[in-house]
Amino acid sequence: MSRAMNPWLEELQRDIEIRGERRVRIEIASESLPALLELLRGRAGFAHLSAISCVDWIEDGEFELVYHLWSYELGMLVSAHTRIARDPGVYLSVYDLYQPAAFFERDIHEMFGLYFEGSPDMEPFILTEWHGPPPMRKDFDTEAYVENSFQWEEYQPDWLQELQEQGGGIARRPGEIR
Repeated sequence: MSRAMNPWLEELQRDIEIRGERRVRIEIASESLPALLELLRGRAGFAHLSAISCVDWIEDGEFELVYHLWSYELGMLVSAHTRIARDPGVYLSVYDLYQPAAFFERDIHEMFGLYFEGSPDMEPFILTEWHGPPPMRKDFDTEAYVENSFQWEEYQPDWLQELQEQGGGIARRPGEIR
């Protein structure tokens, strides 16, 4: 092992948290994550990328990406956590290591607006008709989006009027509630 690798491994050891017999959590700098994933896949047998999830830490100006890796041989899950800046919101794709990453990266791109360099497809697949900002960001205002995008229509079928006469089923616009 090279001397340059020793400090990296020593720092990595400080950031490993054993969560149980079959779960390990690793916090790692974003520039070191691809090397860790390559090591886990090649040397440690973590061949299955089961998910990539994203957390919006708006108050910190960061996104946290969590790579969930499974080893069939060890029966163990590793969760590798890294943080990247919300702005510009760009990170490297790990598609070359784990092909299922393409699906997870595409989903995170669509829902949070992160762009993964090197990913094969960043086109929308769920929100194909969506023209708003990424809806999973914490600064997305659902109520304002609805008010600006849709027309409020009064809905008073007979059954609802009967319910209202009995004291239930009262529908109010969001602005009237506050």
